[in-house]
Parts: sequence; structure tokens; C-alpha cells
Amino acid sequence: MRLRHHSIALSLALSAAALPASAFETLSFAFPGLSEDIQTQITNYSALVTTKSEDKTEGPDVLAAALSDYGIIVETLYGAGYYGPEVSIRIDGREASEIPLLSTPQSVNRVDVLVRPGPRFQFGRTDVTPLAPETDLPSDFKPGERAKATTITSAAQAAVDGWRNVGYPKAELTREDVTANHAARRVDVDMGVTTGPRLRFGRIDTDGTSKVRTAAQRRIAGMPTGEIYDPEEVEDVVDRLTRTGAFATVTLREKDTPNPDGTLDYTLDVVDSKPRRIGFGAEISSLEGLSLTSYWLHRNIFGGAERLRFDAEITDITDQSDTLDYTLTGRLDVPAAVGPDTDAYFQTELQHLQEPAYDLDSIELTTGLTRQLTDNLYTEIGIGYLYSETTDDLGERTFELLTLPIEVEYDRRDDEFDPRKGYYILADATPFLNLRDDPNGARLYGDFRGYYAFGERQRTVLAGRLQLGSVIGPDIDETPPDYLFYSGGAGTVRGQPYQSLDIDLGDGDSIGGRSFAGISGELRQDIGESLGAVVFYDAGYVGRDSTPGGDDGEWHAGAGIGVRYKTGIGPLRFDVAMPAGGDTGDGVQIYLGIGQAF
Repeated sequence: MRLRHHSIALSLALSAAALPASAFETLSFAFPGLSEDIQTQITNYSALVTTKSEDKTEGPDVLAAALSDYGIIVETLYGAGYYGPEVSIRIDGREASEIPLLSTPQSVNRVDVLVRPGPRFQFGRTDVTPLAPETDLPSDFKPGERAKATTITSAAQAAVDGWRNVGYPKAELTREDVTANHAARRVDVDMGVTTGPRLRFGRIDTDGTSKVRTAAQRRIAGMPTGEIYDPEEVEDVVDRLTRTGAFATVTLREKDTPNPDGTLDYTLDVVDSKPRRIGFGAEISSLEGLSLTSYWLHRNIFGGAERLRFDAEITDITDQSDTLDYTLTGRLDVPAAVGPDTDAYFQTELQHLQEPAYDLDSIELTTGLTRQLTDNLYTEIGIGYLYSETTDDLGERTFELLTLPIEVEYDRRDDEFDPRKGYYILADATPFLNLRDDPNGARLYGDFRGYYAFGERQRTVLAGRLQLGSVIGPDIDETPPDYLFYSGGAGTVRGQPYQSLDIDLGDGDSIGGRSFAGISGELRQDIGESLGAVVFYDAGYVGRDSTPGGDDGEWHAGAGIGVRYKTGIGPLRFDVAMPAGGDTGDGVQIYLGIGQAF
């Protein structure tokens, strides 16, 4: 018996009496003495149930399903600790297993399935040797516990994994003696593991078919050559290569034979992803107008699994030509620039904004490093130069900043576009050095979201969001307008006009605030398989000082209802909202987009 890479086959030296079977116009199951959960397992896996639900009622289809169900039922009962079952599947009164294949009936009226589980067996001996230190066998793999076949399989896997985890990649199950004593209703287990030698990581060989250079593949993989074997390191290698997006599939296979020096080489097989990709999005608001976004992506542009992406966004598309905004961003990501886990990026962003409170033209150049610390935790740090020319109620001003953007993202949502459970945290800090006369400082922002599904089939979802922002250092009139905070619109408070809440400077002048707080809550309810309804409430605060919530700022709020229609790329969103607090707006606002609001 050989164990290859986490898969185990166990043969049981057990006897089972297979008896009669089931039927079709009518399909009935009888399970005398069997618990409901095992009955459910059998019917869920039953080939007969599937065949009938798909209206495959011809004799050959029914007979094939019946013959398959013998094995399905016995395997399910073994998994629950029943090793002497009687299974009968009758097709129009004839036992399915006794029907000659050359005499298959052409039509079926009735199938009856009778399952008598027999006595439940318990473990007698439960020996697995040798065991690596700290091997964690299943808690129910011991004398007197129910003798589930699944428990035996788990124990064998745990024994082999225990040795692999301490550096023995060739460990395998080489002895298995599993015997059912029907008189004593006992299952004795005696299994043995051959560990093989303790090995160190060797090198990676590639098949040379990928357009990503072999040297780049090895650099990104980061195989810890010379270190003691660890299966988690193997998973990390695959994850690093997959995260680049340059490969559609990644397969890493250990060689059958170790090297004489005690190292183990691997073969890497990859299939390249399509090099180019484009996408687009759209969102409509009755007040803000139409927003269009698109991107163009080129993978492996220089042969080192690099990724070049251009994003274009045009917003505030209305019948007023003087409100049009656009943003163009180009970004190059270079994987494994500083070690296998740290990537480099180079980014350029051009902006032309005509916001309600200010006009801005800017260019920002940034370079930095990114690191995926875990599957859920992402970090980014950079250094950048920002030049902007602005016009607002304080006049025309020019800003030059040397920035140090830092971002941490922790994502535990089950679905990015339609989350139903989990949470999401984004923390963003941008310290800046003013290259002109204004003071230095930092812009801080946090976005916290949580989701909880409950009710029948978890079709009801509570979603909440908290946004916090602060500018520390310069006074409000010394801060770039796009670093200040405003509230109102689809991203903050629905039902209130876009950026309608700011700081009143008197004499009809206004500017953004140095602090911000936003709170949003939604109750989402599924209706059928494709439709959903939403009730929501949003509130926003903008303050003059750096700390949100003081007496130097104001709140406003909005509330509304919405409809969601599920599509393959996320739910289509339609929201209707109106003011629920504050004096910054009136009337009804309408929002249409793809994906949940947050």
C-alpha cells in the first residue's frame, strides 16, 4: 500500500451481505433502525435519486444507478461504523444485482431500496506505528469508540502527515490490517508507516514551456534549498507562483527518488494565463451622474511575471460639461523583487477633478514594496512625489509633497462583491513632507466592515461599516483640498448630495474637514434565488479639528431601500435614498451599480 501526497486508500478485510434494491415511477427507501442523519447522507449521495430527479427513467439508466447505489450505501454505512449491512435494491420486484445486463428492462415502474444496517461496531485494537512526535490522531480512534471507516482513514493520514511535518516527505502507509470481528462486533486496526529518510529541499526543475523565464519562476517560488523538508513550505511555493496571476495552473511534484546528498528535487509544471485582460464598470447616481471605469492588464510583460495595468475613470458625467472628472493610473508590479515574498511596484497617477468644493490637477509618482503576509493580510509601503494645482474658496494654490503611503488590508470576507459573513479592515496612513512653506503632517483613514448571515438558510444578512479619517499637522487652510474629508454621496451617505457636508468658513466659503466619521448599516434579505431587498441607513460627520466627533463639526444622514439582482459578476444594485438628518440636501437620490454598496 503506497501513500502519495496526502491521499490514502484503505482496503478493509470485511464481509458485507449485499441484498435487494429500488424502483421508478415510484422510488422508496426504507431504513429500519438507522438514524436520520445517515439516512440523509444515503439519499443525498444516491445515484437513483439523482437519476430520477433528472427524469432519466429508462431501464438501462435506472439499473446503472441501482448498481452504483449498492457501493454508495455500503460505503456510507462503513463510514458510520456498520460493517454487516444488508442492502436490497429491487427494480419492479427483481433484485438489481441479479438482473443480467443483456436482459435489462426497457422501462421501470417502481424501485424499492431496503437498508438494514446491522449492528454497530466498536474499535478493539487501534495500533499505528511508528508515530512521529506530537502526531495528533483523531480523538475517537481508540478502543470502545464507534469504528467509523472515516476515522481509520483519518488516523492513517494523520500518522503519515506527522512524519512529513518533521521532514520525512517519503513517509507512507506500508502495512494495513483492518479486520471486522462480526461475532464480537469489533474492528481491530493494525497499521504501519515506513518513514523513509529525513530530507532537505533540493532544486526546482521546469518543463520550459512557460513564457515566464525559468530563472524568474525559481526566484518567485523561493524554494528554501538546503533546509529540512516542511510541507507548509511547499504550499507557500505554490501560493507565491499563483499570486502573480501569470499562471492559470501551478503544479509542484516531488521527485520519486531523493538525491544521494539527502536533498529532494521538485518538478514545476505551469500553464500560463492569457497575457492580456480588459474590464469595465459603471455606476449611476441621479445627482452625481454617470461614472465609468475601465482597465487594461498585461501579464508577464517583460518575461518575469510582471504585471502592467492601466486604469481609467471618468466621473460626474452629466449635462454640465464643467463637472467632468477623470483619473488615469498606470502601475507595474514586479514579483519577488526583494526576496520571494516581497514585490515591488511603480505607479503614476494623473487627475483632473472638478469637485463641488474645489478644482484640482495633479500628478503623483510612487514606488514601493508590497507583501502578502498571510492569505488574508496584505501590506504596502512606498515613497512618492505629489504635485497639485488647486482652486477653491481659499484661492489658487500649489502643493508639492513628499509622501510615505502605508496601507494594511485584512480581508476575511467570504465574497468580495457579495459578502455574507466575515469582516474587512483597511488602514491607510500617508505621512507627508511639505516641499513648500506649509507644515508637514499625515493623513489617516480606516475602513471597517462586518457581515453576519442568519435565519433560514442564512438568507438574511446584517452588514455594517465604520469609516474614520483624520489629518494631523497642518491647519485646515494649509492642507491640500483632496486630503481633506467631505461627506455625502454613494461612498459615504446615500440620500445626501455628493460632498455636501463640509466646513463653513463664513461669507459663503467652505472647505473640507480635517476629520471624518461615517457609519452605515444594511439589512439584506434574499428573495428567491436571484432577487434581494435592502434597507439601509447612513450617517456622516465632518469636523474642523483632527479628532472626529467634537463640537466643531456637523452630522447628516440618509436612509433608503434597494433591490439586488444577482449576476455572474456580482449583484446589480439599485438604491433609492433620501435625507434622514442634517440640512445639506432634500429630495430623493437614485443609485445604480454593480456589487453591494460595501
